[in-house]
Amino acid sequence: MKKTFLTVTLTILAGLFVHSTYACTNFLITKGASADGSTMITYAADSHVLYGELYHWTAADYPEGAKLKIYEWDTGKYLGEIDQVRHTYNVIGNINEHQVAIGETTYGGRSELLDTTAIMDYGSLIYITLQRARTAREAIKIMTDLVEEYGYYSSGESFSISDPNEVWIMEMIGKGPGIKGAVWVARQIPDGYISGHANQARITTFPIQKENNFNDPNQTTYHSSDVIALAREMGYFDGKDKDFSFSDAYAPLDFGGARSCEARVFSGFNKVNSNMGQYLDYAMGENLENKMPLWIKPDKKLSVRDVMGMMRDYFQNTPMDMTKDVGAGPYKNIVRWRPMTWEIDGETYFNERAISTQQTGFSFVTQSRNWLPDPIGGIIWFGVDDTYSTVYTPMYCGMTEVPESYAVGNGSIMEFSDNAAFWVFNKVSNYAYTRYSVMYPDIKEVQDMLELGFIEEVKGIDKAATEIYKNNPEQGVDFITRYSVDRGNYTVETWKELYKHLFTKFLDGNVKKARPVPEGYKYITPELKQPGYSEEWYRLIIEKTGDKFKYKGDH
Repeated sequence: MKKTFLTVTLTILAGLFVHSTYACTNFLITKGASADGSTMITYAADSHVLYGELYHWTAADYPEGAKLKIYEWDTGKYLGEIDQVRHTYNVIGNINEHQVAIGETTYGGRSELLDTTAIMDYGSLIYITLQRARTAREAIKIMTDLVEEYGYYSSGESFSISDPNEVWIMEMIGKGPGIKGAVWVARQIPDGYISGHANQARITTFPIQKENNFNDPNQTTYHSSDVIALAREMGYFDGKDKDFSFSDAYAPLDFGGARSCEARVFSGFNKVNSNMGQYLDYAMGENLENKMPLWIKPDKKLSVRDVMGMMRDYFQNTPMDMTKDVGAGPYKNIVRWRPMTWEIDGETYFNERAISTQQTGFSFVTQSRNWLPDPIGGIIWFGVDDTYSTVYTPMYCGMTEVPESYAVGNGSIMEFSDNAAFWVFNKVSNYAYTRYSVMYPDIKEVQDMLELGFIEEVKGIDKAATEIYKNNPEQGVDFITRYSVDRGNYTVETWKELYKHLFTKFLDGNVKKARPVPEGYKYITPELKQPGYSEEWYRLIIEKTGDKFKYKGDH
């Protein structure tokens, strides 16, 4: 998803990996599965032309009869206008002042169901709903009502929706050209479980409901009334209602959907559940019948740092580990340059598509905590660029301004700004890609220092802010705003210093270390190491070149 004024050219991947055209990853954590009782959702917004920045809409009041113009989130194309509500809520990134959070991944699905005459695209749907919803159930109703009234412009989409008490996954797709509305299913994740999605529809069978009662706390499934009827009409399904599978009908799985999409969900689950090995053949696209469940129970309750770790994945501890094949080069790089597929001698080959990837614009982990006042209870741990080397910095949902370094308009995808988080983090990651295994330990040291420090700090900030808020809500909001802004700018300043350190230490393939300057000296040369390549890489050179580089003189 992108800010409306950014024009996006989507990378269309050929052959098996069409699912990767829209490449994002979400995980959904219920309060019973979290260590502190918070609900959490994650999101990596991945696009080679997406600029990472922290969006902000202030709460506002509008006169009766006001209209809201809708522009397609990906392209800025004007789609039409809708009725504005009288009051909108404060939104920071993808969480609002009531701790409602929404993420997404695009799965595409049946292309003939796309309705280009509609008004509501997926991005506008998310951010308009965040400005209007007080709970996850209310968000589902608002989203589905909006597409019912104004039509659904985008292709198939999976949404993660959370509030302080519940976490939901909803999947949606249009009905075809000129037909208003969408078919959709929303399922509440059972407490104590986690779910995930990554550009492949995941809801299969579900309990058929007579009606959608959004006021019934015991109803755990909602769906459009015609979700099965449309599939029958289009020839996607002809069985009994009880056997209807949303994903099989509207986004049939193929090898690419498993290997480039479901594999990411598998690998995240694999980090927190020791029984995921039984689905390895499915994730690798070798057995599409062995489907992973929609939700799983983690081995232990997950901390916010554990969930951040799920987003830092390149298939570690699986046969798909991206540091283990020749594409990783001599320094075990965790990324692969695009395109995703290529042809040699008439055969198509591919790169793995991991959660951690170079083209991430921004990512986050939201926490919604029901024991705190709403403006304090919601936090979006926000980061830009590659999830493996980003820093998730706490931004409270009630804050009324964002740090300058993360603000919309501070640079763009084609305009460098030396004070923009996106560019500062990309300087570090792109330099590290040249010798990843050598440089990453230095990055991780600073990353850990910042994130672990923030996690500990937030405990005290929560307490202090709550006390202030009880006596004076306005002062409480000001307190969390000043803290969030300060931490965001501090993160970027620290990362600038890290870049200077890395550039100096690892210049020209060396590893340098400063030595104490003895008395009487103005300067002393640093300690110098030249580690070269690993033995494994040298052996590969010999294998490919034979005696070409064999030293034939005296040593």
